[in-house]
Amino acid sequence: MTIKEKNIEELLRKKSGEGRLTCSEARKIAEELGVEYKEVGKTANKLKIKIKNCELGCF
Repeated sequence: MTIKEKNIEELLRKKSGEGRLTCSEARKIAEELGVEYKEVGKTANKLKIKIKNCELGCF
C-alpha cells in the first residue's frame, strides 16, 4: 500500500460518519490529497463507505 492510499483511507475513515460520506466531502478529500476522484471512490468502495448525495456522478 502506498502512502497516498494510506492517506486516502485515513481521511475517509475520519470523515465518514456511520459509513457514509457526501459527494462534496469525497471531492474535497481528492483535491486535498491531489488524487483523482476515482481513487477516492475506489478506496471508499474497498472500505465499504457509501458516497451519498452524488452531484456530478464522479463516484
